[in-house]
Amino acid sequence: MSDELIHPTYIVLRGLAERARTGVTQRVRGAEPDSGVSTLEMVIIALGLVAVATLLVTAITVAVTRRTDQIK
Repeated sequence: MSDELIHPTYIVLRGLAERARTGVTQRVRGAEPDSGVSTLEMVIIALGLVAVATLLVTAITVAVTRRTDQIK
């Protein structure tokens, strides 16, 4: 696959994972009583996951297209 898409996708996934890990740790320790996930945070996370999925589909499509062109 193309490194131009995989590397940024990996960075985004690591960032989302770290954000989730930090949030869980703070909630377990009882940082604040009002430390739940807001609607805006959920929308941002959902948009991030959709963006990552789009990048992965694009990368796979490019790889398959290149491979089929080589076979022809």
